[in-house]
Amino acid sequence: MILSLLIAVCLGASAQERTVQNKPYIDLRPFHFGVLVGTHLQDMELQNVGPQFITNEDGTTVEKLVTCDQDRWDAGFTVGVLGEARLGTYFAFRVAPAMYFGTRHLQFLNHTDKLEDGTPITMQQEMKSVYISSACDLIFSAKRFNNHRPYVMAGVNPMMNLSGKNEDLIRLKGFDCYLELGIGCDFYLPFFKLRPELKFGYSLMNALDADHAKDIKDKNMLIYTNSVKADHTRTKFVALTFYFE
Repeated sequence: MILSLLIAVCLGASAQERTVQNKPYIDLRPFHFGVLVGTHLQDMELQNVGPQFITNEDGTTVEKLVTCDQDRWDAGFTVGVLGEARLGTYFAFRVAPAMYFGTRHLQFLNHTDKLEDGTPITMQQEMKSVYISSACDLIFSAKRFNNHRPYVMAGVNPMMNLSGKNEDLIRLKGFDCYLELGIGCDFYLPFFKLRPELKFGYSLMNALDADHAKDIKDKNMLIYTNSVKADHTRTKFVALTFYFE
């Protein structure tokens, strides 16, 4: 819905009559700063290992099946600053240091050990996520018409993960990097430029901390930690950001 509204506003600008331009020279600055606020939805792609063979204290071996999934898109919020350099009439390069705050809801299902009613035993983890990022984006803008200017963007966004505890069943690595693609539109207001932007980010590397199992003190919890393949985890997000320049 938000994406459709943004596209409609940007495309509808071409059908308008000429009006007085606000801030007519703002895009001629070789470099400028701004601030950003926004919200995002984050998700994580996990691959389960399937059946696990567990050795009990008496030496016997049993088979366990545990699955794990982030069962919903979890919301968070973003704050940061930006610096943007003008590369030409239609191109610009933006660096946007920011902080991403959120929580991922993970659900583990033990399909071997069940409750009295036959349903799998369920474990849950609220994975807090705090990231420091520094997105580097190339922006291609259309020609300005009146007080609107649509654009597309692409870039990379390296992120440092500040969250994660030893007692977590699953923990992510301290570093991740995303490929970003998005669209937006500049709105030239009387005193500043407002830029709403919708973008999608997908992790370029495995995000799971494969060495976390050795930090689990309760060995009965290892079947949950080891239920996910160590090298097949990708994180992703959809972000709606408002830039004030």
